[in-house]
Amino acid sequence: MRRLLCTLCCLAPAAVFAQTPPVKPGWQWSNDTVMKVVNAVRAGRSLRPKAWPGGARVAVLLSFDVDNETVSLRFGEPTVGALSQGQYGSRVALNRVVDLLDRNRIPASFFIPAMSLMIAPQQVDVIKKSGRHEFAVHGWIHETNTTLPGPIEKELVQRAIDTLTAMTGSRPVGYRAPSWNFSPNTMRIVRELGFMYESSLMADDSPYELLQDGQPTGIVELPVEWILDDAPLFNPQGNAYMNPRDVAQVWIDEFDRAYAEGTMFLLTMHPHISGHRSRIVALEKLIAHIKAKPGVWWGTHRAAAEYVKAQAGMR
Repeated sequence: MRRLLCTLCCLAPAAVFAQTPPVKPGWQWSNDTVMKVVNAVRAGRSLRPKAWPGGARVAVLLSFDVDNETVSLRFGEPTVGALSQGQYGSRVALNRVVDLLDRNRIPASFFIPAMSLMIAPQQVDVIKKSGRHEFAVHGWIHETNTTLPGPIEKELVQRAIDTLTAMTGSRPVGYRAPSWNFSPNTMRIVRELGFMYESSLMADDSPYELLQDGQPTGIVELPVEWILDDAPLFNPQGNAYMNPRDVAQVWIDEFDRAYAEGTMFLLTMHPHISGHRSRIVALEKLIAHIKAKPGVWWGTHRAAAEYVKAQAGMR
């Protein structure tokens, strides 16, 4: 904490007094500017394997962002009502989600803001009890990293790594940016802190290697997609709300096409959202549909990243 405060104090004057350059529409950019922006972080070679472990036709990766109270805390003005919605994630929903996974012997990856575990440390044992699941980094307090100076963003990610390592007994190897946002510094931080894979970007349906400024990074990207995220469609106060059973059909259609193409199906959920009684029905329907198909490999994100790296001959 002292290190973080010192860094903040040192950077505060620059952050306050720095002039923000005016934003120009893209048609006013030079060709060099366009290419520099586009190539800062970009999809490189495909890491889609010829087959998945055991000769499986398709990989299914289920992930859960265990945000809970941090969704409200990160903005610095939480309300009691919003915090109670977050607490539902650790108090009720996580158990419901993990019970469903464990009954079906399905592994999953849990991307967790470190503060979420600190608020409710009992979540560690809930996730660890089957021995199948993975812990991965999802920021310190679900911070809006695009507003942070690079040293602060890195400090928070390092604190998250240290906290998850101490609380779970193993060092996480995967990173998912809060809200899937990349700042200009995020790719460098992911590389410097030694992550094996990243899972916030959307350039493919299959794994790929990330490029930074046109150069291979050795980092595996396991791409996400808003179509395959519960948060936008399960919010009853949002403009895009859908019946969970209708959402289940969207997910089933996405899986069926992934199965036909022999690629990968990666789903992002949140226990405090999908763990409600009417909403977990969508996940139950999806799991039942997938389990009726032969040639499916269920894996954690870490297992998938390790496998595609080995198949591609990456160190």
